[in-house]
Amino acid sequence: MRSLGNQIVAEFYDCESRLLNDVEFVEEAMTAAAKAANATVVSKTFHRFSPHGVSGAVIIAESHLTIHTWPEFGYAAVDLFTCGDAVNAEVAFLLLRDAFRTQKVSTMEIRRGQIEMMNTAGKEGCYGKLAAV
Repeated sequence: MRSLGNQIVAEFYDCESRLLNDVEFVEEAMTAAAKAANATVVSKTFHRFSPHGVSGAVIIAESHLTIHTWPEFGYAAVDLFTCGDAVNAEVAFLLLRDAFRTQKVSTMEIRRGQIEMMNTAGKEGCYGKLAAV
């Protein structure tokens, strides 16, 4: 079934806490993941909380990659939402899993905007001009 987007929702457990609390490392890993997935980085923003934790987003032309970390639990919540055929979210997922030295992972993949369920006549999407269903 065709869809407008693909979303990987991942939970990283038993990560290296030091890495999850390093805002520069988190930003570099997220940016590298976007580029490795063949995404076009538009902007990014990251914030380190006190006393610990990082949240950030990499906005890509094809949607977004976000992360929220809880270093005190060795945990990160990651959301990789992409559209189009050129970006491979699984590549980004694997890079981030390894970067944070994740020991246990839980994932869910969601197909967003299932075209067969929409009246798409004349609409533009990530795939170009969409035909009526």
